[in-house]
Amino acid sequence: MVSRSYSNLLDLTSGDSLTFSRERRRLPRVATVAGVLSELDDENSNGSDAPSSVSQERMIIVGNQLPLRAHRSDNGEWNFSWDEDSLLLQLKDGLGEDVEVTYIGCLSLKEEVDPREQDDVAQTLLENFKCVPAFIPSDLFSKFYHGFCKQHLWPLFHYMLPLSPDLGGRFDRSLWQAYLSVNKIFADKVMEVISPDDDFVWVHDYHLMVLPTFLRKRFNRVKLGFFLHSPFPSSEIYRTLPVRDELLRALLNSDLIGFHTFDYARHFLSCCSRMLGLSYQSKRGYIGLEYYGRTVSIKILPVGIHIGQLQLVLNLPETEAKVAELRDQFRDQTVLLGVDDMDIFKGISLKLLAMEQLLIQHPDKRGKVVLVQIANPARGRGKDVQEVQSETTATVNRINETFGRQGYKPVVLIDTPLQFFERIAFYVIAECCLVTAVRDGMNLIPYEYIICRQGNAKLDETLGLNPSTPKKSMLVVSEFIGCSPSLSGAIRVNPWNIDAVAEAMESALIVSEAEKQLRHEKHYRYVSTHDVAYWARSFLQDLERACRDHVRRRCWGIGFGLGFRVIALDPNFRKLSVEHIVSAYKRTKSRAILLDYDGAMMLPGSISTIVNTEVVGILNSLCRDSKNVVFIVSGKGRNTLTERFSACENLGIAAEHGYFVRTNHEADWETCVSVPDFDWKQIAEPVMQLYTETTDGSTIETKESALVWSYQYADPDFGSCQAKELLDHLESVLTNEPVSVKSGQTIVEVKPQGVNKGIVAEHLLSTMRQKGMLPDFVLCIGDDRSDEDMFEVIMSARESLSPVAEVFACTVGQKPSRAKYYLEDTTEIVRMLQGLANASEQAARNAPQASQRVVIGESK
Repeated sequence: MVSRSYSNLLDLTSGDSLTFSRERRRLPRVATVAGVLSELDDENSNGSDAPSSVSQERMIIVGNQLPLRAHRSDNGEWNFSWDEDSLLLQLKDGLGEDVEVTYIGCLSLKEEVDPREQDDVAQTLLENFKCVPAFIPSDLFSKFYHGFCKQHLWPLFHYMLPLSPDLGGRFDRSLWQAYLSVNKIFADKVMEVISPDDDFVWVHDYHLMVLPTFLRKRFNRVKLGFFLHSPFPSSEIYRTLPVRDELLRALLNSDLIGFHTFDYARHFLSCCSRMLGLSYQSKRGYIGLEYYGRTVSIKILPVGIHIGQLQLVLNLPETEAKVAELRDQFRDQTVLLGVDDMDIFKGISLKLLAMEQLLIQHPDKRGKVVLVQIANPARGRGKDVQEVQSETTATVNRINETFGRQGYKPVVLIDTPLQFFERIAFYVIAECCLVTAVRDGMNLIPYEYIICRQGNAKLDETLGLNPSTPKKSMLVVSEFIGCSPSLSGAIRVNPWNIDAVAEAMESALIVSEAEKQLRHEKHYRYVSTHDVAYWARSFLQDLERACRDHVRRRCWGIGFGLGFRVIALDPNFRKLSVEHIVSAYKRTKSRAILLDYDGAMMLPGSISTIVNTEVVGILNSLCRDSKNVVFIVSGKGRNTLTERFSACENLGIAAEHGYFVRTNHEADWETCVSVPDFDWKQIAEPVMQLYTETTDGSTIETKESALVWSYQYADPDFGSCQAKELLDHLESVLTNEPVSVKSGQTIVEVKPQGVNKGIVAEHLLSTMRQKGMLPDFVLCIGDDRSDEDMFEVIMSARESLSPVAEVFACTVGQKPSRAKYYLEDTTEIVRMLQGLANASEQAARNAPQASQRVVIGESK
């Protein structure tokens, strides 16, 4: 059955291509200035902005090149037709009949479109193909594509470092600026056609990695997916890129980021961890990165091929004739096939050397085995391409001179362009397909080979095969290409190991017929069910899932340039207004104030151990107010906190996450949880010590009630791995002990069961209620995961509060939290607390005969 896209294609190729003459009627100006193109291609448009009653999903697909073929005829007319080989066109079949597709990209032309014709060409492409062309000046495009993309990104993503000017060259800031400029042009084109609340945008490949930032900056809630078709290198390689952070942050402005393999995704996640400090979580099979309140989803799925297109070509009489020709040409010989672009990463010379080794080690194969190497024209240009061409030619000549004879050439090199049906014919007659690329993002050659070996009835007849006999095929593939993990029946090789490749070639030749049939059946089942339509459909489904909360969340952008990102938060989460809380503070009579120490009162990670005198003054002012009960809540030890807050005599302190509590400077320390003994430390500490010795940069913090293993200064990946192992180890050895083992931000902690900051809030509120002081004002401020327990308690403690109580749970920074309010940093917190202190001091001046402060504590 002919697919939807290609039924249109057949209509085009069966008749005249769409043409556009220079002399034709001038059309309205579109596509080169800002505007909404969707209004121009609606035949039923009535000129109003009212939405249509019939809703249709639209996908805007953005790639470096439009899926079009274009050329100018001798009479000056532009001719356009679909490029049936373009992946961007093929994926349309997986999006469904109800999804309208609009393409944005550059035209693949040998000559530029005259600026005077650009408006008319753009209008024609929009009307007839729903394509929006981006016209890039040739000098800018050269710097963008041949410069930054091919000299910097492409080599680096394929693990080639610019160690010398000959290997990619040094980083050139002007090429980076060109890359940004072209991405900005693409963003402008998207903005011309997008309906941001309805449309999905799917950006493709490394040419447009910063495009998500430009789009997210303009439309905070844009539904945006990105798929990388090349490898993503390990962090050790990627971190050498001078603009590494900018590219990572730009990609994180997508909602969904797709990769062909888990290895590529793992490298990306590792880079985000090491360079941006972001960690990922896997939940119900989906991998997600939390980035400023947004969850950036990670998709891992290799692209497939368009089987309908291949089957159409297999049915062509030209294909049948070519197969018959090749059958006669290679009669009584076994054909090994290689199909590669002529570039340095495809490993063509390694494959030829392996063929040479095969003929040396197995003389019986001479005259019987032929390697046909199809070398497609290189996509890049430069010295390295010339070197590959000359080396390939020299190696082929040497092998043929050494092992060739009359009527037999061991290697047939085809370095001229072939028509698609000719390449298909080679697939059909080849007993084994070889792919020895040293690095390749995906490589669909093995998939095409599998489908072609399945053949059809006419080709079976041409080859003299019994149609009822199971088909057979063999694959030898490099372990460094993206399709390798999905081809479990292939012989995987390290292409750098010539002997191993030669041995694999020999194994492929001697394996039994039944084995070949089983391997082929396994591969055919996978390739036929995981085609390009399946891939596109799966990506769209995940993109819809990743964007389903967009409408519900409040979003706003922060940052400048490529540091721009969008904050996405619950609609009830808002910034705490100083005026609002001070007003509530003045109206209330019984107040409970709980303040985290690290991160809220002190900058996180601060080296200073001295509490700011301004903070001490504010705390003393709040504590002097008889209506207030003020507590500092911290994970630090009680001795440390006693020393640091010695100047605050009326301040309550909860140490070690609430295990120790003291209501004021004169009171004794109490424990909120009864712990019979700490014998479990003798079990846990040696285990932690073992992991400390084997994890450079890790430390153990010994508290009175807890043990904390920290890997803050260790390698983040190794530290995280060790933390998971330590967590499992501790849980197993402490399974019968009354403790909890928890992992946090760069820590693993063991502490008595039931100890958390929430018990401090419970203790304070219950004690105030026992004293007849139902709080009508509760303020709780914290900055990390441990403070969420306090927020949860005060938000649900209605029985311990006055019926008219005003509750302010406030976190530090804009991030997902149980708190309803946030303040940006410690400076804003101090400013807000100063406002409360000023209100207390003003009330004290107005009522000098106020009663003495009530002390919360157990009666002696």
